[in-house]
Amino acid sequence: MIEIPSGLHKDVISLAFLLGTWEGAGVHDFPGSEKCNFGQEIVFRHDGRAFVEFRSRSWVLDAEGEKLRPLESESGFWRVTGNPHGNTGAREIEVSSVRDDGTVEIWYGELADGKPQIELATDAVARIEGAPPYSGGKRLYGLVNGELMWVGEKSAPEVPLRPYMSGQLKKVLSPAQLIQDINDLPDDGIAFFR
Repeated sequence: MIEIPSGLHKDVISLAFLLGTWEGAGVHDFPGSEKCNFGQEIVFRHDGRAFVEFRSRSWVLDAEGEKLRPLESESGFWRVTGNPHGNTGAREIEVSSVRDDGTVEIWYGELADGKPQIELATDAVARIEGAPPYSGGKRLYGLVNGELMWVGEKSAPEVPLRPYMSGQLKKVLSPAQLIQDINDLPDDGIAFFR
């Protein structure tokens, strides 16, 4: 079940399934860069305005799953475009993001019909002089059995579009949610186990 938090702007209700902090791991593999397993934290949050804020941090993991060093960081804003108040609802998504390597991207995509899944593709890419070669990309995000799954594809001038990164993340419960869950228990707490 997808919960719609209070204060969420009506234009981004279709993105409610993304909200929260997600943590997990994945695989990174692209020509010219290190092939590795990575850990990741993604945060989707809102402040009542007509967008969802996005922040992602990932780090290279060793064979035991311990953090070795940062891999990449990204932040941005997700919006629902089109006619969010129409009968069919808005399904078009736009994302503006910036990465720690000096890459800025504009993404456009669509929310799948009837399921919590979003497919995006770059529309514009700008890079600072020292940024690695990059031409564009695609991403797919989806909620599968309560987990946030995603896969990213990218291309560079010498490399055609190909998968390069994917992750499987679990939602992290906030302390406020844990307290609410405890408050919902019977007064003696023992009845829960009967």
